[in-house]
Amino acid sequence: MDALDQFDHDSWWTALGTFVSYGLVLAAMTALLFLVPYFLFTAL
Repeated sequence: MDALDQFDHDSWWTALGTFVSYGLVLAAMTALLFLVPYFLFTAL
């Protein structure tokens, strides 16, 4: 039995997908809430 076989269950893939999706949502919200206004105000 390989040491990583215990992490081959579907619940681990679901958890990984959840964390990746959460990170993408946080990155998008950060860009919309901070980067877009910053570039708008510096362009004016």
